[in-house]
Amino acid sequence: MSKKNIDFSGFEDSILIPKVRVPVLVGRGGSVKRKIEQKGAVQILVQADGEVTIKGKDALELAIVKNVIEAIGRGFNPTIAIKLFKEDYGLEIISIADFGAKTRARKIQVKGLVIGDQGKTKRMLERVTGTDICVYGKTVSIIGSIENVQNARKAVEMFLTGSKHGSVYQFLERKKEKTNGE
Repeated sequence: MSKKNIDFSGFEDSILIPKVRVPVLVGRGGSVKRKIEQKGAVQILVQADGEVTIKGKDALELAIVKNVIEAIGRGFNPTIAIKLFKEDYGLEIISIADFGAKTRARKIQVKGLVIGDQGKTKRMLERVTGTDICVYGKTVSIIGSIENVQNARKAVEMFLTGSKHGSVYQFLERKKEKTNGE
């Protein structure tokens, strides 16, 4: 059945992503957009200014597709963003402005706390929590299973509020032991 014969009426939603992320969402020859449309059984209309309209029959699928598009807009590689189609996976977006990062210099400093020296802290967080983390613009975004995302969020918030690396590592180790013990 061709896409032209599918009735996408029912639900519609829009989201705005940064203009520079539009080519990433569309993909070479429309490949990424097409893959998301197929996985979510939706129709996606992308404007050059970053406005994205999603139409579909299933509200849940539409919400998942919106999360996938938002994740791409927040800097994730589409391959990682598409993980959001997995059951019990979620996206968490943390605004660094909520942690006192109002000036440009403070935003850079705060992002550095999460990224670490040459990305070491970010990679460690991803490895220990089993999540994917993206620091982009004024946000830190996390993709993973719901429980893992919650643990990663808490760890990121600890860094953003000035906790020492050792305290964050201890928190994550306790969570890991608790999970392994169950």
